[in-house]
Amino acid sequence: MNKIRPAFFVGGLLIGIVIGTILHSLKVGIAIGVFLGVAITARDLTR
Repeated sequence: MNKIRPAFFVGGLLIGIVIGTILHSLKVGIAIGVFLGVAITARDLTR
């Protein structure tokens, strides 16, 4: 990985926390958020 763009990571993290908290709990939300943040960042880097 060259660079992680903080905006993409934070955006994915926030979306994941909201979705996870609605579906289950805050811990699940944080886990989903970290996964989404990394996934979005990785997808952006492959372009």
